[in-house]
Amino acid sequence: MSKLDIDGKIIRELAEIMNDTGLGEIEVENGDHRLRVSKGSTGVTTTIAAAPAAPVAAAPAPVAAAPAAEAAPLDASSHPGAIKSPMVGTAYLAPEPGAANFISVGDSVAQGQTVLIVEAMKTMNPIAAPKGGKVVDILVANEEPVEFGQPLVIIE
Repeated sequence: MSKLDIDGKIIRELAEIMNDTGLGEIEVENGDHRLRVSKGSTGVTTTIAAAPAAPVAAAPAPVAAAPAAEAAPLDASSHPGAIKSPMVGTAYLAPEPGAANFISVGDSVAQGQTVLIVEAMKTMNPIAAPKGGKVVDILVANEEPVEFGQPLVIIE
């Protein structure tokens, strides 16, 4: 596969997979060729590399800042109290529609306490506090799509 020998069908299939799964980026490697398709605010971007590919860690796609994130520290992802999403999915702040949220800003939480749920592939995955402390910020809204590694909550 070179820059001039690209099958548009492959790109469309990757874009369809991204839409179906809610992914912001997908990368395929074949030998020393790599094809990455990512979705941003301007649409789908395709990058083709012919250089030998080094192992690449999955990186979250850029996400527009939510209003709650404006009061967060400058880089919430590097905050030592950041609870990050372990998967791509949809965040739920309450156990069911109409119920009270698991946590609110200012609440004290105990280690192991459920702070929210991330639904992935129709499975509800409770996200527990890795340590006890005070909830400083909630960086996602209810029913908001989240990416792998995206900061969800800050606990200090």
